[in-house]
Amino acid sequence: MKFADYTYQRPDFQTYQETYKQALSSLKEATTLSSAKEAVDTLNQLRGTIDTAANLASIRYSINTHDTFYEAEDVFWNDYQPHFEALDFQFYQTLLSSPVLNELKELCPETLFLFAESRIKLFDESLIPLFQKENQLASDYGKLVASAQIDFQGQTYTLAQLRPFTEHKDRQIRQSAFEKQTAFFADNEAQFDQIYDDMVKVRTEIAQTLGFKNYVEFADTQMNRWDYDRKMIETYRQEILEKVVPITQKLYQRQAERNQLPHATYVDLPLVYPTGNATPKGTPEELVEKARIMYHELSSETGAFFDFMVEHDLLDLLSKKGKQSGGYCTFIQDYQSPFIFANFNGTSGDVDVLTHEAGHAFQAFSSRWIKEPEILFPNFESCEIHSMSMEFIAWPWMDSFFEEETEKYKFAHLASSLQFLPYGVLVDHFQQEVYTHPDWTPEQRKQCWRTLEKQYCPERDYVEMPDLDRGLYWFRQGHIFESPFYYIDYTLAQVCAFQFWYRFIVAKDDTAWQDYLAICQVGGTKTFLEILSLANLRSPFEKGALDDTLSAVDAFLASIPESQLE
Repeated sequence: MKFADYTYQRPDFQTYQETYKQALSSLKEATTLSSAKEAVDTLNQLRGTIDTAANLASIRYSINTHDTFYEAEDVFWNDYQPHFEALDFQFYQTLLSSPVLNELKELCPETLFLFAESRIKLFDESLIPLFQKENQLASDYGKLVASAQIDFQGQTYTLAQLRPFTEHKDRQIRQSAFEKQTAFFADNEAQFDQIYDDMVKVRTEIAQTLGFKNYVEFADTQMNRWDYDRKMIETYRQEILEKVVPITQKLYQRQAERNQLPHATYVDLPLVYPTGNATPKGTPEELVEKARIMYHELSSETGAFFDFMVEHDLLDLLSKKGKQSGGYCTFIQDYQSPFIFANFNGTSGDVDVLTHEAGHAFQAFSSRWIKEPEILFPNFESCEIHSMSMEFIAWPWMDSFFEEETEKYKFAHLASSLQFLPYGVLVDHFQQEVYTHPDWTPEQRKQCWRTLEKQYCPERDYVEMPDLDRGLYWFRQGHIFESPFYYIDYTLAQVCAFQFWYRFIVAKDDTAWQDYLAICQVGGTKTFLEILSLANLRSPFEKGALDDTLSAVDAFLASIPESQLE
């Protein structure tokens, strides 16, 4: 069955609620492990069906925001998702008060109960109108970004389609593309400000009503940060500022010298090489075929996985009018199918999608044995290890994608992964400041962003971009709007992925693949630190771990002569 044939049907909430509550009663009354397990299995199946419907509606709407049928379904889910979550809230309460709780804990993954404990702190039925409003605001943001129709050089482009021009060898073309891109956000500034202002107020009200000091505390609970806390995050951010930023500035200086620039401004940053950045060779169809060959050569497990994705049309890769921006991977429970969404645009990012999002998808494919929808994927800081590590695991096959530009790609890929770390923690720091000061005006938020940006990303000289210089850049960071506080997770995972890079690429560690495969197969049944232990990786919070990782990456990049990058 192809993805187009996957059946979507809007659920009837009243009918579902009756069936769900019958299963809840069975769980509540269960006095034996077998009867309790039977009730949990029934509830998992019911919840999986709803998860499937919500996912199908979301995927199809993200592919075409002009589709009136799925636009109406998006409105339905924004309205009804909190009602379904209210039922799940009752499931978590019932599960944790089960007479056979201890026996269930022996049988079911521990993280299910940790998840349940987190979720009962995050919901109250009286807040459903606020959750509905938050959902709709996120849709409003997505639709506004997807609405971009930018006239450039006689053609009309979406934001994703415009990106290759921001990497063009011709500086004037780069600057013009950036000006057009920035103008879209500046022209819609009032709308972005209003959406975010409403989001901050709604989220703050939700958090404080539930007894949290602010939304920062609420979000850390929502993100299931079971192994670490906000204080550890703040210390980690400071380490990135002190230890990573000096290395990234060396890389930017080396880039400026390579491009024969006495001073590089923001317009110059995307061009890594004067001869142009590495670009993939081949049509989108050819890139997918190259990926298929790569995954077959990597392992039998990845080969079977990628065949499944292609045979079922589970990759929507091309950028087109009305399609939402960005990329993601999700899992369609009833069809046991991962799904990859992307916006190919002819840059190296197209290959990154076939490794990064495929890393997520391979993990989900490997974890299909998990019946609890909430723990098929692990928490975000853990699941990004699978994706970011796969980018590096794929390095031996990059010559098929980039041919004579392979070394240029690898250097830029590793360097940009390191350069991402300060930006990743900047996004977290900014959100912490915003939600600690929920009464800030839009202007104060922009001032805060620009102040922090100058600390973490001092290479960003916006001399030609006055709108960015006053703090508009973060409008384009969808996570800030749609998935608050899901961003520092990328940096934690990146530090772990660097360790896999070292083991696979530098040390040629024969045990690395089995460790990677093991963490893909456990899905979300383990916590972050448990996953690191299983993979034989060091925690980013462990003293000295960051120093050793940074030293290895810095030394590798420094050892590559410029003659190899021409």
